[in-house]
Amino acid sequence: MPLANQFAAYAAWRASLSSGISEFQKWLAENELSDAQIDLRLTQLLDRLREDRLNVAFVAEFSRGKSELINAIFLAGYGTRMLPSSAGRTTMCPTELLYDADKPSGIELLPIQTRAASTGIGEYKRHPEEWKKIRFDIEDSDAIQEALRQVSETIRVESGEARRLGFAVGPGDTYFYRIEADGQVEIPRWRHAIINFPHPLLKQGLTILDTPGLNAIGAEPELTLSLLPNAHAVLFILGADTGVTQSDMAIWRDYICAGGTPERGRLVVLNKIDGQWDELKTTAEIDAEIQRQVDTCASLLNLPASQIYPVSAQKGLVAKITSDTALLERSRLERLETALSGELIPAKREIVCDNTESEFADISRGVHGLLEARLAGLAEQLAELTELRGKNKGVVEYMMAKVRAEKDEFEAGLQHYYAVRSVFSTLTNKLFHHLGLDSIRQLTHKTRAIMLEAVFSKSLSDAMNRFFGQARLSLTQSNHEIGEILAMMNAVYKRFAVEHGINLGTPTVFSLLRYEKELDRLQKWCDDHLNTMISLMTHDKQNITQKFFEEVALQVRRAFEDANRDADIWLRAVMAPMETRVREHQIQLKRRLESIKRIHQATDTLEDRISELVGIEEELQQQIKALDVVVGRVNTLLLSTDTEHLQVA
Repeated sequence: MPLANQFAAYAAWRASLSSGISEFQKWLAENELSDAQIDLRLTQLLDRLREDRLNVAFVAEFSRGKSELINAIFLAGYGTRMLPSSAGRTTMCPTELLYDADKPSGIELLPIQTRAASTGIGEYKRHPEEWKKIRFDIEDSDAIQEALRQVSETIRVESGEARRLGFAVGPGDTYFYRIEADGQVEIPRWRHAIINFPHPLLKQGLTILDTPGLNAIGAEPELTLSLLPNAHAVLFILGADTGVTQSDMAIWRDYICAGGTPERGRLVVLNKIDGQWDELKTTAEIDAEIQRQVDTCASLLNLPASQIYPVSAQKGLVAKITSDTALLERSRLERLETALSGELIPAKREIVCDNTESEFADISRGVHGLLEARLAGLAEQLAELTELRGKNKGVVEYMMAKVRAEKDEFEAGLQHYYAVRSVFSTLTNKLFHHLGLDSIRQLTHKTRAIMLEAVFSKSLSDAMNRFFGQARLSLTQSNHEIGEILAMMNAVYKRFAVEHGINLGTPTVFSLLRYEKELDRLQKWCDDHLNTMISLMTHDKQNITQKFFEEVALQVRRAFEDANRDADIWLRAVMAPMETRVREHQIQLKRRLESIKRIHQATDTLEDRISELVGIEEELQQQIKALDVVVGRVNTLLLSTDTEHLQVA
């Protein structure tokens, strides 16, 4: 199945999943089974599905053909070369291609001068006034091409200014950013570019990241701290004309394969194999030469040869535009697309399922339990009223007194419930004291002050280590509080089952492990790039401090923001079943008492009331069946491993 079709099938599956959850939310509202907490949780699920994106990053040194490969795989349908691709440097700044329906089609460019501020790209995205905007007509391919050429622009600045902006400059060919005879250095004009236009795949949630070479990647930490790690697929492009160079190895080792082995969704592309297409050689000889290059690359990168994909992006683009099937086959582009779809789509679908399945199951279980409780309560009412058939007034009074005593006993027992709520509130406050944003904000301010006052490199290093140590301690203490809350709620759930017959199941489990791992990742990056003897000895203290807070501390704060949000959702979810079932149990006891009262006061006949309750019982059973059908549709989508059966327009 071609990549575009596979992606469209995934988008259709995601839309079907959203539709199923929306149907479930609507059904709950229509049957008065929802509440503010359930509605909020389902809305958050739908928001995550709506905002879901598949991120594909293209990483390589200059002149390896990244832009041409993007043209060939994703943009050939325009019938021309959309992204600039020619000899020499093309994409000079990290460039994102995406579609945001709330913005007009065009390109947004962040000036390189913004590097001088202690602000990351992610923060600048919240301030649109800082970006230069160029709009274009999506029907005018020439206008689009002209706008996209902006990503290739450079400017000349004094060497001191280039250093201030974070570029490693020096004389001679050993420096990528060379000081010319007039003291000037040629640097990118833009720090980051965002291209927004309604390409069919981009409209379905694809985001493409085109990155410049090693020097640009190293100078923009947000690429390696956020954008590349969050990519669902990374294509590392080598040139068949250059092989694996020293800078290629640095990118592979430091930014793609940092953990020693590449993660799922990391593909290596050997581009420009058309350089081997020699008319004086046989096809077998050409294939053998390409295979030798593949084997050499595989050996250097410590990968199986099957994980290296030789292609000709340029010939593949030409073949697609001219509908030349033979040339497309020879370019081997379709083999890469098949591998990409095989890696990208299943991995992303697995993430979406993991993020949806447990939350949806927890909500649907709660609703099912509520209906079962109502059915059990109704059965108890029916049993009581059936026992009153043929009985005198004294028996009715006895039954009424019995239910009233049961109601009073339950309400007296609610004192424990209120005590639990009080303890729960105390533990929640302790949790957010450790995990809350105030604590990480205070830690950041304290660390910044220490680093700015530091005289020796060791003081800088110690401050960075203490920052991570304190952040990790906050997570450890938060995990302790989470454990206390879980243990308490587990005991409370069991007590309610024993004392009141209210089965709440088990409380939803929650852990901060993912955030601990994120902290480990950020500290490793810091230790590899900032907190090293060479970096501390050769870089200005101000520069080290700025990079630490502009990128590393910012990412730590974002991790804590996400942890706060997830903890808040979990706390609401873990208390909600008890609140709902306590409220429901009170209502059921009240209804039982009212039924017997009405019989006692002869305002209803016994048989009429029994008949009425039998009708309600049948309605409840129908509701449970309807719930199972609605939930089953969503579960079928979550459990299905095949999206090809979905109809794609």
